[in-house]
Amino acid sequence: MPALNVAACQLTSTEDVEANLAKSTELALAAADAGASLIGFPENFAYLGTDRDHRLSIAEELPAPGPDLKTQSGGPILSAMQALARRTGAWLLLGGFPERGGDAAHIRNTSVLLRADGTVAATYRKIHLFDVDVPGGKRFRESETIEAGDTPVVVETPWAPLGLTICYDLRFPELYRTLVARGARLLAVPSAFTAETGKDHWSVLLRARAIENQAYVFAPAQFGHHGGNRRSWGHAMVVDPWGTVLAECGDDAGFALARVDFDYQDRVRSSLPCLTHRKVSLS
Repeated sequence: MPALNVAACQLTSTEDVEANLAKSTELALAAADAGASLIGFPENFAYLGTDRDHRLSIAEELPAPGPDLKTQSGGPILSAMQALARRTGAWLLLGGFPERGGDAAHIRNTSVLLRADGTVAATYRKIHLFDVDVPGGKRFRESETIEAGDTPVVVETPWAPLGLTICYDLRFPELYRTLVARGARLLAVPSAFTAETGKDHWSVLLRARAIENQAYVFAPAQFGHHGGNRRSWGHAMVVDPWGTVLAECGDDAGFALARVDFDYQDRVRSSLPCLTHRKVSLS
């Protein structure tokens, strides 16, 4: 398998969609110049705020995945990202896209993978919704406005099969084991982890998913203050199959860039063949 340079972008998205897309463009161009062929944006890259009606108003229809750009027309956010893919010549992971839902009150939190020509390679709708009261008294109820998905997604890429997940999915190891059982060798976790939970759990969970599945994990992330009382932990990173953090963002916008070496992954899986030693199957 060919080696791959991946970039996990870190943003501080707000309610200003135009500014969010401009920053995403800036980071993608810089990451491509640095050699990245797969560039990931975090969950809610295009909009992150507290105005639910606004988020509903910007939600877009998504075309079905396919190889023909002529059938891939979308709204302004998708069109801008398709043009960016072609400009960079890289595959883009739109970590959490505001897809129009099945009714007027809900959207779908959807990860969209674009090929370098701008066509949609795959879409994944977030399965696990964040209905949690976090430390400090903050209350999140994603299910009030988000329509959950129900289908794990593994997509073929020029490098290796890629498993798609989003943020809160990270706490459910059975999803990642399912993706790896279906062939995934690289796992994407675009996120907007809260500052309250991220400081204790973000790195630990990412490394655990990498170690137990002997897979590369790349995790674009939201960072900082988004308005109101919403803050994200950040620390976008790339982790290797041994659990080593190869690259990590600090406390600012940027990207974590790392080389994914599938030959190394084969050696890890061969020397410690725990994936072949499983005794309990998923039900």
